[in-house]
Amino acid sequence: MKLTTRLMLISLSALSFATLSATASAETAWQKQHPRRAEVNHRLANQDKRIHQERKEGEISKQQAQQLHQQDRAIRRQERADARLHHGHITKQEQKTLNREENTVSKEIGK
Repeated sequence: MKLTTRLMLISLSALSFATLSATASAETAWQKQHPRRAEVNHRLANQDKRIHQERKEGEISKQQAQQLHQQDRAIRRQERADARLHHGHITKQEQKTLNREENTVSKEIGK
């Protein structure tokens, strides 16, 4: 086999491998739509809306709203950290823990 043909085959193989690797990593990025993660993130988004609504209506102060947002951001960071440990999804126990934390914040919003 000629050297140029051989180099072309090696280059083509490397390109194919790179394309397949990129496709595989892109699939794991979609794990953020995992049902347990989606449920946790949906609740966080809902709580964010509730905090804004309570602040708008004057039910909570600006400082209270900031504190509640800070707590929600901490929950979201924990959810993302848990997902990183498990290739894009969270375990049932992690979801249970996050839900318990969200319940605590939710009760503070409704006071």
